[in-house]
Amino acid sequence: MKISRLMSTQHPDNVNTPFFARDPVIGGDDEIQEAFYVYSHLKIDEQLWDAEGKEVDSFVVEKLFSRYSSYFRENILGRDKFLTLRLPNPDVEPTQGKILLESLHSIPRNFDLARAFYQEDIPPVFEVVLPMCRSEKNITRVHQYYLKHIIDHQHLPVLDKDVTIGSWLGRFQPSDIRVTPLFETKEAILNSAVSVERYVRSEKIRDLQRVWFARSDPALNYSSTAAVLLVKIALYRMHELEKKLGMEILPIVGCGSAPFRGNFKPTNVLDMARGYPSVQTFTVQSAFKYDYPLRQVLEAIEQINCTKRGSPLFIDADLAERYIEKMEKDYVKSIMQLAPVVNLMSTYVPQRRRRKLHTGLFGYSRSSKGVALPRAIKFCSALYSLGLPPEVLGLSALKPDEIHVIRGFYHGIDNDMADALQFVNRRNLDYFPWSVRRKINRVLEMFDFRVNAEHEEITTEILAALKKQDIHRVQEGILKAAHIRRFLG
Repeated sequence: MKISRLMSTQHPDNVNTPFFARDPVIGGDDEIQEAFYVYSHLKIDEQLWDAEGKEVDSFVVEKLFSRYSSYFRENILGRDKFLTLRLPNPDVEPTQGKILLESLHSIPRNFDLARAFYQEDIPPVFEVVLPMCRSEKNITRVHQYYLKHIIDHQHLPVLDKDVTIGSWLGRFQPSDIRVTPLFETKEAILNSAVSVERYVRSEKIRDLQRVWFARSDPALNYSSTAAVLLVKIALYRMHELEKKLGMEILPIVGCGSAPFRGNFKPTNVLDMARGYPSVQTFTVQSAFKYDYPLRQVLEAIEQINCTKRGSPLFIDADLAERYIEKMEKDYVKSIMQLAPVVNLMSTYVPQRRRRKLHTGLFGYSRSSKGVALPRAIKFCSALYSLGLPPEVLGLSALKPDEIHVIRGFYHGIDNDMADALQFVNRRNLDYFPWSVRRKINRVLEMFDFRVNAEHEEITTEILAALKKQDIHRVQEGILKAAHIRRFLG
């Protein structure tokens, strides 16, 4: 089965408004047009349709077929192009549980639409992503609900000694779906191979299994370098599981354009493919699509589509986990001190998608000793806009020789840090607590980089405006700085 190398997502990390959007805050019909643009112009085969944390149009398939019928007659949805649903996880977000049910129940409805459109049994939607997975039970519940309460229920009578639900409403298809877990916490990522093995064995999955590792939320919760090491450990363990089970296990890594969130951007795709050789699918977020020249975007997409998945790089998991623990502790101490200014600055960062509150470790103040933070994109934007690249946080816990060891696991660390540290503003560091400032200076000595003078000047102006409570100039400066970086956050 065709599995995409790239998945377009709706993460709102873009500065520029795409040409088809009627408003800087994308939503509704704009996202229908975006999906068509991704398939037809960008040549990306898969679009994530995100019902988790944002408003979503549940009639997307019908609208795509009716508006772009000639395209989808030649490019079969469900065979050539793919629409993947991301659902809320009711085990973590109980108030969003009914959205999961609505999305699962829409799958047979979309099947009927496709059958009428293609005159053939082709499921246009057959895969769902479940975020914030903690164990195999989360995935199994979704899979079994679909099988038992949607597919099997069609055989039940509507009334006593009456016609069956299926004969009354029509057959319910597809008979099965693929459930892809998205692992986001440290514990879940490290235990992901165990969870996936239990799931595929209990559900008798034999052909292939996809698995998604988050990059932004682990960075937000444990530090950027810790997040990289977590994902690399998980990828290596998943490769071992693939060999053990004798089936394809195809990883997805969710990367944004900011170095803190993955550094996956048009100018860096081949380095990412070399750094994560066992990853099958990389996410293409909004900044990648809309903040670079179109020709550069198309060339990058073609480059990654021409690469093939390989074996993961070796990582000493025990040693890496010790470094993760050290970085996490140091990172959290800094975040405790930086949270007030991050939360203040994040209120001035413009919105780019109609989104709801996301639940993460820092989403609940009780989870972090009273510290609540915005989502990762606004978190990054807040700190970059003040000249403090968040990638430095947590690294001061390591000695130079430990950084050297990490280079053996994380080959791209120097390039990623150079990309991030070009946005540092040493003149602004006096604004931050002395203990945080001391840690930042220690990290700056460990890496080679060249400061972007234009960004430095703008972040100096942003801080001056913040001190004067000149909100208009702060907001204006945030956008100017983001245009230079080519990502909002």
